[in-house]
Amino acid sequence: MTRRAYWAFTAMLLLATHATATRAQKPEDTEVWTPVPRIVTPGATNAAPPSDAIVLFDGRNAAEWVSARDSSPARWTVTNGTLVVNKPAGDIMTKRSFTDFQLHLEWQVPANITGSGQYRGNSGVFLAFAPPNGFYELQVVDSYENTTFANGQAGSVYKQYAPLVNAMRKPGEWQLFDVVWTAPRFNADGSLASPAYVTVFHNGVLVQDHVALKGVTKNTGLPEYKAHGAAPIMLQAHGDPSPPLAFRNIWLREIP
Repeated sequence: MTRRAYWAFTAMLLLATHATATRAQKPEDTEVWTPVPRIVTPGATNAAPPSDAIVLFDGRNAAEWVSARDSSPARWTVTNGTLVVNKPAGDIMTKRSFTDFQLHLEWQVPANITGSGQYRGNSGVFLAFAPPNGFYELQVVDSYENTTFANGQAGSVYKQYAPLVNAMRKPGEWQLFDVVWTAPRFNADGSLASPAYVTVFHNGVLVQDHVALKGVTKNTGLPEYKAHGAAPIMLQAHGDPSPPLAFRNIWLREIP
């Protein structure tokens, strides 16, 4: 048999074997039956907590929150089912620490908001608050007909990623954030193994699409990573002079 005839025969044999294997396959060959996904009962509405959620604020009290200054009880005001920022009392953080999670929260810029730029309804959701190593801020600010830098608008990863679009509702209306957060991982020597990732929907509109954070968010300077573990979530009491924001319906699902 010549070399050319040999390779032609081998190719035909391989094609015949592939065709036979393909014909022999059944639909059942690619079905996976175990493990069976566990059952989670959805909330009555898309914004309501599902059955496996950790409810961080249900409109009745701030029992899941403490002062970020000294871990004393949170001194923000609970009124009419909302959690209103108390600027003199400072930032608040969750009692619990988290790693990867799905987070839902709603926030409201007051209808009588004043100021402009970053001094108009400024706050922030710190998805991992890990001092002194840093924090990762999802920006809260009034971006409705209010000009500011793009990576400081509502829904931005502060000073890193501008939102894909501006999905802001008018002041006085409730804003919804739905967040999927994957915390950074670090090697034993403290070096970065994998960055943090975040996906954000603002009022149901995708504004951050699984972006890889460049490090902690900073007002001044470039982002960087320093090793940390699980961390609480923090809500910011920004020092701008505009009227304070309110939050409601805050819940979280841990992602194993």
